[in-house]
Amino acid sequence: MSMTRREFLEVMAVAAASGMALNSRQALAGEVPKNFYELPKFGNVSFMHFTDCHAQLLPVYFREPNVNIGVGGAYGKAPHLVGDHFLKAYGIKPGSIDAHAFTQLDFVAAAKTYGKVGGFAHLATLIKNIRAQRPGSLLLDSGDTWQGSGTAYWTNGADMVGAQKMLGVNVMAPHWEFTLGAERVKEIVEKDFKGSVDFVAQNVKTADFGDQVFKPYVIKNVNGVPVAIIGQAFPYTPVANPRHFTPDWTFGIQDDSLQKFVDEARGKGAKVVVVLSHNGMDVDLKMATRVTGVDVIFGGHTHDAIPQAIPVKNSKGTTLVTNAGSNGKFLGVMDLDVKNGKVVGYKYRLLPVFSNLIEADKPMADYIKKVRAPFETKLNEKLAVTEDFLYRRGNFNGTFDQVIVDALIEVKGADMAFSPGFRWGTSLIPGDTITMERVLDQTCITYPATTLNEMTGQQIKEVLEDVGDNLFNPDPYYQQGGDMVRVGGLQYTINPNEKVSRRVSNMVLRGKAVDPNKKYLVAGWASVQENVTGTPIWDVVAEYLKNVKVIKKVKPNQPKLIGMSKNPGMQE
Repeated sequence: MSMTRREFLEVMAVAAASGMALNSRQALAGEVPKNFYELPKFGNVSFMHFTDCHAQLLPVYFREPNVNIGVGGAYGKAPHLVGDHFLKAYGIKPGSIDAHAFTQLDFVAAAKTYGKVGGFAHLATLIKNIRAQRPGSLLLDSGDTWQGSGTAYWTNGADMVGAQKMLGVNVMAPHWEFTLGAERVKEIVEKDFKGSVDFVAQNVKTADFGDQVFKPYVIKNVNGVPVAIIGQAFPYTPVANPRHFTPDWTFGIQDDSLQKFVDEARGKGAKVVVVLSHNGMDVDLKMATRVTGVDVIFGGHTHDAIPQAIPVKNSKGTTLVTNAGSNGKFLGVMDLDVKNGKVVGYKYRLLPVFSNLIEADKPMADYIKKVRAPFETKLNEKLAVTEDFLYRRGNFNGTFDQVIVDALIEVKGADMAFSPGFRWGTSLIPGDTITMERVLDQTCITYPATTLNEMTGQQIKEVLEDVGDNLFNPDPYYQQGGDMVRVGGLQYTINPNEKVSRRVSNMVLRGKAVDPNKKYLVAGWASVQENVTGTPIWDVVAEYLKNVKVIKKVKPNQPKLIGMSKNPGMQE
């Protein structure tokens, strides 16, 4: 239901009192709690945190997953809860604005009511107001910031670097940043970020002597309290992304090294120690049991939007683990009460950033307009219209993933197609125009070549098994945080609870069982091998969309699942 005029005026009064500027016309579109952006001050050390914005400078639609399966010890626990299971776990009212923000439920109808999310101009307003209430607060960015849009690709990340500096990011940890190449990363860190943003990564070292490539941590004084922020880059960068982008650097989780830096920072007087991580939430939860002396982990990589910090006990205390979603959709606010050199209390909120409810910051809006101006014609090229809801984000094919594999099969003349299980990519609601910008949201990487290869049935099974183990291995330290490879043309069965090499069965192509010894033409993209050439994936998808003109009745090619009927990480 809609707010009454009295309720609306109460919202506006509260917002004004907290310094928040609301867009009054759009705020009436849905039911918004009157204290939605009200954050009473608490404690004496505050952090703001965002992650995985994937270069989305403007507001977008982004749907949370309906499939995020947890196996082993992760069964039925955050972040592996979706839909109604999620609402129940966190006491969120069905049909509310929070239900829309944190779940996939009734997404299209709710999106039409509440509008788009994120946008750096709206995020900037929110951050400025929180900073005004919490002097000295630090803004942390867990990475995946310089990749994910056409403008980030064409400017070699420069558009996002400028936006980060305007936003007032204090400390950053990396992942997809490395796909710009080691030289470009070092250039940004040593020149653009100098004197403004600390780029930290304790687990990135030189391959020859094991020296630190970047600062492992920084210590900052927050209202008289020394605070250490230790960086944790994505541990599997050279595996999940091309090794040749960072040929002279090593990665890995490196618990022992992290413990050394925690102890070192404490020895230098840090009373609060946080880890700014791009591990993925399951890895962070395990790491919190093994590394002691960490007060909070601000995590990223797996795009999990978790409204409450998760306390994890270890041999010497408790570590709070958080994760702040993706696409600029959320801002985490962590307030710590530090007394006598210890954290004695905390409050945490993960705020959805609804662009219709927050006035755009003019300097940031002007900056975004300026950096986009040279590319507007290409970004706004109209390719097709969708009559269906297009999304990516879930363990298996989303509808936009399906469009991509359909395009690969059609344009490349393949028997089947594989598309990476990337978690980034925005959503479109029925009636939206599919522009080149929206295609780039799903595909824009620095190694976009499409390929067409012959593969035997056995090789195809091995690929599915390998990715399946990456996703469903019960030990988080053997997971790499992506989703299952998206498959077009091929049907198969998967049992996530099975052991390695035994999860995939019953592979069928055009009604016939796949022959292990027969060769099939398989189209793909995003090969991590060096010197791969081919038409960029966005041009292949654009060609397909121009021919189809209207996208409708997209049926994602989902595998048959075994043993998952009661898993709370699944909901239709």
